[in-house]
Amino acid sequence: MGDGEYPHGLSIKDELEQHYEREINHGRLYPNLDELVEMDLVEKGTIDRRTNSYTLTQRGHREIEDRREWENQYVDLEI
Repeated sequence: MGDGEYPHGLSIKDELEQHYEREINHGRLYPNLDELVEMDLVEKGTIDRRTNSYTLTQRGHREIEDRREWENQYVDLEI
């Protein structure tokens, strides 16, 4: 998120929809975010009474870095 705001559910939904070029169901998004929180990959904060923020935890950053290293090692991106 490059707009200087904490990522919140709707902005995450918008980015996912742009990336995958399809609609993301609210009914799946929030349970998935909650699961990432439970796995200590994402931290959930409160912006206001109705809006939560989501940020990667240190563990979340490590998992992404590990995945990138795995991809670099095993996935040949040259076509």
